[in-house]
Amino acid sequence: MKVFVALAIIAVATAAPQNPQDVQILRYESNNAGLDAYNFAWELSDGSLHEEQGQLKNQGTENEGIAVQGRYAWVGPDGVNYIITYVADENGFQPTIQQGPGGAIPSAVVASLLG
Repeated sequence: MKVFVALAIIAVATAAPQNPQDVQILRYESNNAGLDAYNFAWELSDGSLHEEQGQLKNQGTENEGIAVQGRYAWVGPDGVNYIITYVADENGFQPTIQQGPGGAIPSAVVASLLG
């Protein structure tokens, strides 16, 4: 039984990417529907992803602009899968945490991403 547990731990440790060079692209999509719409999506083997759609609003008017919605996710150093959804339009960038402990990203996780 101990040998099985040890082999299971080794298998899990070796299956996870060890450094950024080991991360693989699992999905990549990009579609530019002319000048008035676009979308893209990508997903990596380390659990990170980004999906976004944008559309031109009020074309030809003084209030012309792009309305964007999307989500991005990553697995933090604490092992938690963080998911942020957002809208970006005439009201600015409006993110919402969809998943994460306590509805906030711990400062240690943010520091590890920026550091």
